[in-house]
Amino acid sequence: MQRRQLIQGLGAGSALAGLGLLSGCATIGGNAPKVVVVGGGYGGATAAKYVRLFSDYQIDVTLIEPNEAFISCPISNLVVGGHKTMADITTPYDNLNKRHGVKLVRDMVTSIDPDKRTVKLAGGAELPYDRLIVSPGIDFMLDTIPGLKAAGALEKVPHAWKAGPQTALLRRQLEALPDGGTYAMSIPLAPYRCPPGPYERACMVASYFKKAKPKSKVVIFDANDDIQSKKGLFLKAWDEHYKGMIDYRPKHKVVDVDVATNTLKFEFNDDFKAGVANVIPNMRAGEIAVKTGLATANARWCEVDFLTFESKAAKNIHVLGDAIQIAPAMPKSGHMANQHGKTCAAAVVSLLQGKEPPQLPLYANTCYSFVTAEDVVHVASVHRYDAEKKTMLAVPGSGGVSSAASELEGRYAMAWARNIWADTLA
Repeated sequence: MQRRQLIQGLGAGSALAGLGLLSGCATIGGNAPKVVVVGGGYGGATAAKYVRLFSDYQIDVTLIEPNEAFISCPISNLVVGGHKTMADITTPYDNLNKRHGVKLVRDMVTSIDPDKRTVKLAGGAELPYDRLIVSPGIDFMLDTIPGLKAAGALEKVPHAWKAGPQTALLRRQLEALPDGGTYAMSIPLAPYRCPPGPYERACMVASYFKKAKPKSKVVIFDANDDIQSKKGLFLKAWDEHYKGMIDYRPKHKVVDVDVATNTLKFEFNDDFKAGVANVIPNMRAGEIAVKTGLATANARWCEVDFLTFESKAAKNIHVLGDAIQIAPAMPKSGHMANQHGKTCAAAVVSLLQGKEPPQLPLYANTCYSFVTAEDVVHVASVHRYDAEKKTMLAVPGSGGVSSAASELEGRYAMAWARNIWADTLA
């Protein structure tokens, strides 16, 4: 089997490999155990669904999520570029309840009491749990860019790094930009959500400018020393499709922004005034994880046991997705969060049954990036648990990157999106 075939075969469901699929497990006696899931993104929604599936519907699952529907960060750059709509990346949560019996609570968690095993909601309710799964995504370290802390600042200078209203806002700003205007995006120091995402966004904005505003420019200010993912493929795309339109500037760390004038201020470089300023701040685990004391790595990311995703700071609490302190070569991606969700779900079901969690999780990750409206490149990897090092490690010889962008990969990318949305929410 070729490496590419192996990765395609693993696909969105690959976290099941090595877990010993637990559907049909024995009924748990007495009152059904209670699992509460905080956050309905790729990690949380997947975990909620699969705890129900793996327990043969014998465990009560409540998913707490403030948003009415799931909006995908992957593919959202196509909305920014005008190639997709918000409706194309939006999926309701209804099937989690209708098909799988997950109880949906549209609310925010304001506090977690690990000793009492309860979560308190903004609406006033308090929910008990036997196991808690926290998938809070990321929040932004606005203290590092003071100008963004002012009221209304993010409505003027969006990050658009959480898909939803900010995605639509950035799109409207690009549409309103006069031909000849400049779009400036700043990229924070790694680690951040979706390593290739900013460079894909630059492509999508440039693709829009090429069609509708050919005199406009894209300027990328990267705090890192170099492009963080798929460097050769992105450079080739910029040269072939957007020559003279994209200006990439590494080692440009934004330290503030004048929101009134769209002026970016840097640690060592001259100020830059943009027509549209898209500042992506430094990131950390979502607020509820930090507030609860789960962010033990530099008060920024949550350390976990990779067999169970149980927090190293609090028993009976599991943390998933972009909020965790990642294993070596593990990206903060939607696909990876989906894999976390299944691995965690299998472990939680085992633990609630008094069994040992599966010992050899194996999962894959694929990140697709659109370089034009049709042409796509990918990076992929396969990860396996190492019992000696107690972490996930990339399987030697697995994964890799595209040899070149292609329309065929574009079809793969959209098939991947449809499949993972179904796997997470259908």
